[in-house]
Amino acid sequence: MTDGQVLAAHENGAYVLRFVGDVRLTLCASIEDYVAQMLDDPGFRSVWVDLCDAEGLDSTTLGQLAKLALAVYERYHFRPALFCCDAGINRLLRSMGLDRLFEMNEKTCCAPGCDQAIPMVPGNEDAVRQQVLEAHRVLMGVSAENRARFSDLVSTLERS
Repeated sequence: MTDGQVLAAHENGAYVLRFVGDVRLTLCASIEDYVAQMLDDPGFRSVWVDLCDAEGLDSTTLGQLAKLALAVYERYHFRPALFCCDAGINRLLRSMGLDRLFEMNEKTCCAPGCDQAIPMVPGNEDAVRQQVLEAHRVLMGVSAENRARFSDLVSTLERS
């Protein structure tokens, strides 16, 4: 698997995030920072998430995607579009309940121009732990299955 990265493009308030390779918690501070800036853009109108080049997503990344979708729905009253061509990743997304939060498209995203990596934000250990904890809490809120799946991890992170 190739190291993960998140590429982004935007024009006139329309954003595209393209996840490439194996996207893991090492990118959580960068994803968190970029999504916050995106949602604070007064011209924000839409966001597409393109997972067609993703090889793997860890649970922290899945939680951050859930958090993004919930924030978009809460602020703007629509579900973001998510594109993924990989049957295994689509199964993973459905098993985590993300199909309830996104408009799922099992085809290629045709948005051009996603060649800029989002800025890398260094995360200190405490900040990363808090982001991992929050991502898993969000996932736990999506379904009872996720609550059972991640409750031990969340309890452990809360104690540390």
